Amino acid sequence: MLYLAADHGGFLLKEEIKKHLDSENIEYIDCGTDSPESVDYALIAKKACDEIVKDKDNRGILCCGTGIGISMAANKVNGIRAACCSDYFSAKFTRLHNDANVLCMGGRVVGAGLACELVDVFLKTGFEGGRHQRRIDQLTDIENAQK
Repeated sequence: MLYLAADHGGFLLKEEIKKHLDSENIEYIDCGTDSPESVDYALIAKKACDEIVKDKDNRGILCCGTGIGISMAANKVNGIRAACCSDYFSAKFTRLHNDANVLCMGGRVVGAGLACELVDVFLKTGFEGGRHQRRIDQLTDIENAQK
């Protein structure tokens, strides 16, 4: 399942992404926020990421003003590998090499057209595995040592 979430700074971008996903018949769950009223990105990120980690095939798209704050919050949840991307190459290779399960973007940084392109490449690109799996395992070891 695909989970979406945004704070007030990313709300409008999330709404544009939802329109795009609807046009592509891609199923998703919107974890909020539901308006441009101020909310805390850390709590929004946690709500979505708690759902994402329930199944290894789940993915997430999170938005805030820059994409940075919400990606930092998301990466605090065990099992999340969130990447803040504002270009096609990064969105593609964060899946290929990093097996990222969350794409973060900034509503004040990325326009709707580019955001939808980034969503498409993020969702359509698989993890390459191979030598990259060792590095993902190392990230997991670091994460588990922090528990």
